[in-house]
Amino acid sequence: MLLKLLLALILPGMLVVFFTRVTYNYYVGLLLAVALIASSIYKGYAGSIFIIIADLISLAVGFLYARNMGERTKK
Repeated sequence: MLLKLLLALILPGMLVVFFTRVTYNYYVGLLLAVALIASSIYKGYAGSIFIIIADLISLAVGFLYARNMGERTKK
């Protein structure tokens, strides 16, 4: 359970950043990461509400980081 929670805090944010780097659009990166997380929740890989909340927090942090990363490259 602790490992799942730790991974839920790290991986969704990294997915947003990765997809943003691939697509050059942070909205598309967020959408792709949300689709992957939603499908994993639908399949039953998220065991509790705490893991889902950790996923959402990580998605938000990853989105903010990707947005700031995009603004830095435009300057």
